Amino acid sequence: MKMCYNDRSPFVNYLRRLDMKRYTVILVDDEEEVRQAIIRKLDWEAIGFEVIGYADNGEDALEIAERLRPDVVMTDIKMPFMDGLTLANKLKQISKDTKIIIFSGFDDFEYAKEAIKLNVEEYILKPINASELKSVFIRIKEKLDIEIGTKRDIDQLKKYYLESLPIMREQFMIGLLEGRLSKNRIIEMMKTYGVDLNAPYYMVGIFHTDNSSIAARTDEDSLPPAELATLSLKQIVDETLESFCKFRSCIYLEAVVAIAFLEDVKQSNNVIHAMDQICKSAFRILESNTSAGIGFLCDDVMGLSHSYQGAKDAIDYRVLFEPNQAIYIQDIESQVNHQNTWDSQYTENILREIKLGEAADLEKAIDELIHYIKKSAISIQLYLISLTEMITEIFKLGRAYQLDMNQVFGPDFNINNKVYQLDSLESLKQWLQDICRKVRNGIRRERTDTARLLIEKAIKYIEENYHDSELSVDILCQHLNVSATYFSTLFKRETGINFINYLTNVRMEKALQMLNTTEEKTYHIAEKVGYTEPNYFSYVFKKHYGISPSNYRKSR
Repeated sequence: MKMCYNDRSPFVNYLRRLDMKRYTVILVDDEEEVRQAIIRKLDWEAIGFEVIGYADNGEDALEIAERLRPDVVMTDIKMPFMDGLTLANKLKQISKDTKIIIFSGFDDFEYAKEAIKLNVEEYILKPINASELKSVFIRIKEKLDIEIGTKRDIDQLKKYYLESLPIMREQFMIGLLEGRLSKNRIIEMMKTYGVDLNAPYYMVGIFHTDNSSIAARTDEDSLPPAELATLSLKQIVDETLESFCKFRSCIYLEAVVAIAFLEDVKQSNNVIHAMDQICKSAFRILESNTSAGIGFLCDDVMGLSHSYQGAKDAIDYRVLFEPNQAIYIQDIESQVNHQNTWDSQYTENILREIKLGEAADLEKAIDELIHYIKKSAISIQLYLISLTEMITEIFKLGRAYQLDMNQVFGPDFNINNKVYQLDSLESLKQWLQDICRKVRNGIRRERTDTARLLIEKAIKYIEENYHDSELSVDILCQHLNVSATYFSTLFKRETGINFINYLTNVRMEKALQMLNTTEEKTYHIAEKVGYTEPNYFSYVFKKHYGISPSNYRKSR
């Protein structure tokens, strides 16, 4: 069908410019003589082409192609730094419409097969024949003409426009909410996209669902859980709000955003109630906690960005409220005391129980923290800052005991991302219990290993120095660089007896061994096992074995 156009139409002028267009070419070969020979072979302008650049290696060619965006790239297959096939692959990633001609001095089937895979237009063998080269470029021009013609097709453009209209309307709505548009631009875009935003009052709501619980119920072939949950939530929002008010909704930043158009101020109460019902319906249908943040009521379309910001602030508070409800920003401002401070005692209690407490005491400390957060009416900003500081202290505590914190927090842990992901006090409680339990158990294991190593060192020292009559717990602890009180408690726990009894046992065993294997005098044996008084040695020996050293030797 022949199309008629107004000669003064900008669109027609654009099409005429396309008719006069010469297609652009870049030549790539590492030999200057080859490049010049190719340029001389053709009357480029006569066949509708223009050589706009050349390069002697693939890397330079790629840089030029990114900058100039040629219609055709003609490249040798063998070049330094980047060969022709690699260049072709990278060019297709930049622009799938770029036509590529590869020429080569090798009649290699594998090269040709790889070129076909890359959708290369022509594979030409050297030496290049002028007639053949002209035929190649004429074929490519015909193909480019067809592609350009398709893009010119008005019906195709109209179809594309209509298909894109919902997306453009969404982008318009997002620009409106973000406050990026002037009043005149808003009026212009309302006409362009056929969107009526006129209303006495407006109110913005943001709906967010915890889609992590949906992952386990999602089939591999379906949409990813986040997208699936958000699409389902949008359907619930749309079906509910249409009974209460005019509205527009879209999906933005993994949440559903709705602009409610209100006839009067009283209608806002009904809309707030509807948004609250949406949260409860979504929880029932999606089996996932859902919250809504509701922004300020405004009476001008330019106030929508203020209402949207209020809705964002309100939904941030979902972590401090019970789940599955709508949170109105004006209610938040009346409830939150921005003068309140975070009581660091709760953080200190948790750190203490991690280090010293039993598992039940640690859980109790976390429960007390959660209860405090619920009752304290602190701002969300203070909550996020204080929670970040507390997690940092837990992390530092684990590092102080040389724990592998990747095992505790997971690889690539980002503290800021995590505090925002914890979107309910219940999820915070469960996560804190998990990481605190891991740190506590790690510290206990580390302490056990450290204690065992310390006692092993002590026993080795006793074995090597039992003959020293000056050996005492203080001397041993000085050698080990620990306090006598701590060591005595640890030694008793690990060995079952105190230091004095253990040292006495070692000395008696050594004395008994010498009585059995040598003819040493008793007073010599006493001296060799750390006793300066032979009589005291005999007393201890008899108390230990029930017989004196001399009688033991006689009874052998």
